[in-house]
Amino acid sequence: MKAVLSAILLLASLGAAAQKVVLDSYFNNEIKKDAAGKPYSWHYKWEETAMSGFSILGGKFLQQGADTATLYGPPTAASLQHADVYIIVDPDNAKENPAPHLVSGTDIKAIVEWVKKGGVLLLMGNDSANAELAHFSRLSQAFGITFSNRSRNMVKGKDYRTGSVLIPEGHAIFPSVKKVYLKELSILDVKPPAKAMVKIGDDVIVAVSKVGKGTVFAVGDPWLYNEYTDGTRIPADYQNAAAADDLVKWTLQQCRKK
Repeated sequence: MKAVLSAILLLASLGAAAQKVVLDSYFNNEIKKDAAGKPYSWHYKWEETAMSGFSILGGKFLQQGADTATLYGPPTAASLQHADVYIIVDPDNAKENPAPHLVSGTDIKAIVEWVKKGGVLLLMGNDSANAELAHFSRLSQAFGITFSNRSRNMVKGKDYRTGSVLIPEGHAIFPSVKKVYLKELSILDVKPPAKAMVKIGDDVIVAVSKVGKGTVFAVGDPWLYNEYTDGTRIPADYQNAAAADDLVKWTLQQCRKK
């Protein structure tokens, strides 16, 4: 009987679909030109191995058995249908893109309905000088979170201490780390159903909201890009790479079972 049960569990495991982690490239769509003059989208992309990319974070999702994909168009019921996780990072302002795609009411409706059905939404903002926060906050406010125009951890030069964020022992999201590095971030304002998960004094750095069957994670900076997870740019006592591991595991644990 035990052998039969083990075989059934193994087959179920082999047949389980991989969780799909979708990264936005619609609201964050900064354009550069390559050596041949061909325009391309850059900054916080899965395939981007430069310091500005998310290739390390994407690799951590792959290591946990998830699939990664990129959404180049707006979020809709159809485009999010197969997504388990949807990540929006650093939405463009006019300085970054002369024709930015601002979060609309239609976008918000589609995302909220997707979350209620069990989607996991990761929102990574930036300080107000480097991201469009007004429309972005209309989305996050549907979950009790606002990306404020108040900024902190404004690091000057290599004064890394200014970017220090301490993580309480036994943290629900980041159990493996004690200290991480975040610079030039938007302070979050939260109200129910959102809850503050990481704070510096009264300033909320990370918040989580549970809505319907889904989960929303918000942080005021795109802080887990390659520059701060590859282990070469910040002092070794900052545990950003381990924090990325923790966040990936926690995120996938929030996904509805397939």
